[in-house]
Amino acid sequence: MTDFVLIHGTTQSPAGWDLLREALAQRGHTGIPVDLPGDPALGVEDHARIAAEQTADRVRTPVVVAHSGSGALLPAVADAVGAGALVWLAAYVPDTVGGRSLLEEAQDDPAAMFAEDWIGVDPSSDHDAARRFLFHDCAKDVQEWALSTLRMFAPPEVYRHRPADGRADVPSTYILPTADRTLRPDWMRRAAVERLGVRPVEVAAGHCPHVSRPEETADILGAVQRVVGS
Repeated sequence: MTDFVLIHGTTQSPAGWDLLREALAQRGHTGIPVDLPGDPALGVEDHARIAAEQTADRVRTPVVVAHSGSGALLPAVADAVGAGALVWLAAYVPDTVGGRSLLEEAQDDPAAMFAEDWIGVDPSSDHDAARRFLFHDCAKDVQEWALSTLRMFAPPEVYRHRPADGRADVPSTYILPTADRTLRPDWMRRAAVERLGVRPVEVAAGHCPHVSRPEETADILGAVQRVVGS
């Protein structure tokens, strides 16, 4: 059994992990979502501390999974909880070589990172946008449920944070959804190779494979567990 600490992304509450948690439980694992407050004054280390407090005494050498923009938090959270592995799920990977923050990188060339028609969209307040960009590959009933999990999480101090040089000391897996309509798949592919030194695991899914493909995502995470535990 492995504990998976789950860090929600920029557009969903922790409830967005429910289908994946069920799939993990069926495989003998535990998914433990953290609930980040979104306080604009809180930085990377603050959120890492909150994640550690919420999972204290519940995990031991967990695998930490971050979705979307919360990839900016993944190294710090992983360090705070003593992670055995990191999983980037359609996630932003910090530019540790260039030293740019997420905000700086996005401002430099937004169309290099994001699908052009996604730029400026807020799906947390627009269900039609959420259906189009986040949940387009979901079954109808799953899509309607997923709309109930929408919540904006966009902490400015996190996105202004400039990462330290160097890669994480623990192994990484990158899960790349090839039908993503938010982050560009070609950007994610390059980021996985150049910033993490890994080839991504590609899945035929949109930006939220934990919602549209929870069984397949759980199988990938199970493989990460086997590697960590070997």
